[in-house]
Amino acid sequence: MLIHPWDAPHDESEWQQWLATHDFGQLAVNGLPGEPPHVQPLHFVYEATGGPHGRVITHLARPNPLWPALEANPVVLLSVVDDYVYVPGPWQAAPDTPPEHGTPTSFYAAVQLRCTAHLVDDASEKADLLNRQVGHFQPEGGSARAAVGEAPYGRMLSGIRGLRLEVIDVRAKFKYGGKRTTEVQDRIAAELTARGGPGDAAAREHLARRRGATA
Repeated sequence: MLIHPWDAPHDESEWQQWLATHDFGQLAVNGLPGEPPHVQPLHFVYEATGGPHGRVITHLARPNPLWPALEANPVVLLSVVDDYVYVPGPWQAAPDTPPEHGTPTSFYAAVQLRCTAHLVDDASEKADLLNRQVGHFQPEGGSARAAVGEAPYGRMLSGIRGLRLEVIDVRAKFKYGGKRTTEVQDRIAAELTARGGPGDAAAREHLARRRGATA
């Protein structure tokens, strides 16, 4: 992923705070020799503790075909992309050029976590991982806790394997017109407001937030 200086996060807290509320991504695992990579969509929980860049916890079904590849090579990549929009060329045109000469682009936020995967097969540890995930996704409660040998989830623990991903490197990008002039950024923000499509409000907030942090 190419990251220009104007698209880089201002500090580590920027991508950590964003990732805390964007908890669905794709886990890429190197395939066995002669096989393509495995790419697994999944929900996950990012925890800022547990290492210099934090850790990720999740789980998958035991029959998932990626396990042999993961056991052979535990280095994986978790990719998360969201808050994306298409930006038409005229919105980006410099003030002294015709609108039709503007260059269209995409705005988006992306975080890629390079991790070392640790498989969790102990039933008690799996129950703990599940409870932490449910606590994140259902903070209001409403579900029973997982516990070994107890209904309703105790008997289901054997059907899953837990994953604890130790983050060893991070690449993050917030592509929201950072190299554009204030006049052009104002125009893009106004056009995003007027269009009001999916993702437009989030993209406008990113643009304003990053410009304010730079100022």
